[in-house]
Amino acid sequence: MFPPTAGPCTPKPEASFLMTAIRNKRQIIHRRALMAEIERQVAETRRPVDGLRREILALLKDHLARGRAEIRRRFDEGADGAHVVRENCYLVDQIVRTLFELAYIHVYPVANPTSADRLCLVAIGGYGRGELAPHSDVDLLFLMPYKQTPRGEQVAEYILYLLWDLGLKVGHAVRSVDDCIARARADMTIRTSLLESRQLCGEMVLYEDLRRRFAADIMVGTASEFIDAKLGERDERHRRMGDSRYVLEPNVKEGKGGLRDLHTLFWIAKYTYRVQNLSDLVEQKVFTAGEYRRFAKAQNFLWTVRCHLHFLAGRPEDRLTFDVQTEIGRLMGYADRPGARGVERFMKHYYLVAKDVGDLTRILCAALESANQRQPKIRLPSILMRREIDGFRIEGGRLTLANRHELAEQPIRMLRLFRVAQSREMDVHPQILRWITQNLKYIDDDVRADPAANQVFLDILTSPKDPEATLRHMNEAGVFGRFVPDFGRVVAQTQHDMYHVYTVDEHTIRAIGILSGIEKGAFGEDLPLATRIVHDVLSRRVLYMAVLLHDIAKGRGGDHSVLGEEVARKLCPRVGLTPEETETVAWLVRWHLLMSAVAFKRDIEDPKTVLDFADQVQSIERLRLLTVLTVADIRAVGPNVWNGWKGTLIRELYYRAAERLSGGHVEGLNRAGRIAAVQDRLRERLADWAEPAFRAHVERMPGSYWLAHDAEVLERHARLVARADRQGPAPLVIDVAPDQFRSVAAITVYAPDHHGLFAGVAGAMALAGGNIVDARIVTTTDGMALDTFWVQDADRSAYDDAVRVARMRDLVGRTLSGELRPAKALAERRDGPKRTDVFQVTPRVLIDNRASNTQTVIEVTARDRSGLLFAITRVLSDLALTISSAHVATYGERAVDTFYVKDVFGLKITHQGKLARIREDLLAALDAAGPVIESDGSLRSSLINGARDDEESARGDAGGAHGEAAE
Repeated sequence: MFPPTAGPCTPKPEASFLMTAIRNKRQIIHRRALMAEIERQVAETRRPVDGLRREILALLKDHLARGRAEIRRRFDEGADGAHVVRENCYLVDQIVRTLFELAYIHVYPVANPTSADRLCLVAIGGYGRGELAPHSDVDLLFLMPYKQTPRGEQVAEYILYLLWDLGLKVGHAVRSVDDCIARARADMTIRTSLLESRQLCGEMVLYEDLRRRFAADIMVGTASEFIDAKLGERDERHRRMGDSRYVLEPNVKEGKGGLRDLHTLFWIAKYTYRVQNLSDLVEQKVFTAGEYRRFAKAQNFLWTVRCHLHFLAGRPEDRLTFDVQTEIGRLMGYADRPGARGVERFMKHYYLVAKDVGDLTRILCAALESANQRQPKIRLPSILMRREIDGFRIEGGRLTLANRHELAEQPIRMLRLFRVAQSREMDVHPQILRWITQNLKYIDDDVRADPAANQVFLDILTSPKDPEATLRHMNEAGVFGRFVPDFGRVVAQTQHDMYHVYTVDEHTIRAIGILSGIEKGAFGEDLPLATRIVHDVLSRRVLYMAVLLHDIAKGRGGDHSVLGEEVARKLCPRVGLTPEETETVAWLVRWHLLMSAVAFKRDIEDPKTVLDFADQVQSIERLRLLTVLTVADIRAVGPNVWNGWKGTLIRELYYRAAERLSGGHVEGLNRAGRIAAVQDRLRERLADWAEPAFRAHVERMPGSYWLAHDAEVLERHARLVARADRQGPAPLVIDVAPDQFRSVAAITVYAPDHHGLFAGVAGAMALAGGNIVDARIVTTTDGMALDTFWVQDADRSAYDDAVRVARMRDLVGRTLSGELRPAKALAERRDGPKRTDVFQVTPRVLIDNRASNTQTVIEVTARDRSGLLFAITRVLSDLALTISSAHVATYGERAVDTFYVKDVFGLKITHQGKLARIREDLLAALDAAGPVIESDGSLRSSLINGARDDEESARGDAGGAHGEAAE
């Protein structure tokens, strides 16, 4: 029978809070029962403990597996993450204590131990904090009084090797107290790990000595140093993780607003206020009880998400990737509701929790600043100490108030504070931001109806002084959503796809900032048209309100443009807009997707496209407003979404519509004049060409070609065509021009035009591993095809690797010569599963015979995949259709491709049997299951009204540019 061992393995008092949170601990692991089984093994085998390593390991594995299964069972039955991390910690504690007892007392006993033989086992890091996710590391400190002894080394090795054999990932250190103190003084990471240490087993006197010396030698007088270091680490981590709470696949542990930010709060609080638990901050009046509850809820939510991630992956996994978001949302009870999918509700809650973490950080920083504020050595008369601006005090160069009661008595001051800060370009004191958070309830219907309050809000929105920053601060403080409840409904609103980078509130605020930048001329080079016409609009208030409200009704179910129009009609009069201004804002919100839909999905060379668009817009003023709104909206979608190509399409549609609306009189050059100007610039670049050669080249190209490319591309094409002409009567030239700024390679194919050329090139590029994100078709007057494809690698970077480009050239040449059949080669190739496969896109085929007077428009929506464009164009080729114009685009996981086609006689396809065949064959190629099929309809019905169910089809994407391929 083993002797009693209570002393070395009794948990220290501070750790008892971990135990009280666990119910039925012995169902997880019964340490006495485990030790009894080991005793039976000793008795039955009549071998000492050190000879039973294999048997002990088997027993430990069994108890560990049963404990983990019990914890998982409880979690599956509804326990939250807080229980899992504590129960898991308890399970590992008992395993470690058992091993320590075996090693320290039974395997390597000492009859008369000296002071040098003392040993203490300490949990550090997250394990020391009492939090252990299912697959997290176990960090241990073997603490010795002076230096490592042979016995201490043997005990440590025995414990560590068995823990490793159990499959646990263990980080460890063997140090003396002096060594710990010296390292903590020099290394902030070690200092932090010791800060949240917890004694597990062994000599308590050693651990108490470490704690005493750590507090006296390290913590005293170094709080500011520690705070600065931890906040600096946090900022660097945020930058590394994208510096946004709203990334598409957030890191639950390391991301902004994640668990590590809560850990940082805990470290700072423990170091500064010497608390063991964050709940102690309520007694010290650092947090209110409500704020502590927010902390606990945020922490528990993030713990629960992280535990789901670990359980689903079967390994340490902290990134909330697309493929698990839906499943975790379902497991956490987020069901689909009208207007919001369960996964979107789950991610909205996640982002709101991340926002709460930011609020708590600001609150703690305010308390720290207040606690460390020094009184002046010489007390001056109060009249000289007081400085005020517009009724607000200035403290440390920041705006504040004398007391929180002023906000409850005059809630409008919460708005005025931000207007003063904006106009004076000053910061707001974190303490008053905390007071605002605590007094938001006083912004009620009476305040919302107050004309003075609404004027303050409108002043902030339309101010020339950085409205984006001010509105973001108001949003962080909760004032924005409280004063405009419709905006509050879209705070943290998400869409579960690969296209929407930001939440709706963040996107809206960014769009307002971009509009402000356009007014200031900050985007003159990238957005020349918007920069010029923004100063011609008659009402700035209309434009800013339209940008504010364009996505205000997302997440409500139904068409957000239609619902947003209703919101605009109610809100605009409230903030002081005239009936005429209200009507214009409502129209802009209703049709804010129209211009991008027409420019990116229709052939603006077709006169009917421009005619229908102009008939819907009706006035030059609306056209200006819609253009600027469209540009700001697209630019705010996400990084690298806007590019010069989109700008070209928007500008061309603007000019053509303006000509129509003004009867041909519009500021700037008309179409013929713009084409002539482009040709003049090209002539300057081709100064080495003879005039007859230049004129012959100009006459070979259709008018649409000249406005679709910039001068550099036009020059490259001209020299490519001249080089090809010297090769003979049937040349094949392939030109590759990488564009690193847009992360694409422009691959131009110049060859004799023939039926199926487009499909053949698309198939060859798919075989070469190229992802076609857009294409343009040009047919010269002498029967040559000048087709340009914008291509990326599988990782969305420019397709410019020399070896791969050479292979692509070979595949295109072999395909066009008939030597290679892409269909067969692609059918034999199988792509492996990807995490983005979770996104489902219902295939849709829309055939529109009213969008053009001369051609049939076919719009295909499907999930983007390798070879998709080839599959579509091959069907069109097999059906003897000629593609006159193609608009090929990707939107995250969604591809929306539009083709203007004619039959073999150069006419529209009108026969119902032929139309049905087109639909059936396209859907078969897309592997449709339960497709949504739409047939003939006018441009207004098929494009404008129908675009709302697929909003991303009307904007653009970071991965692929919208574009037109004109004949």
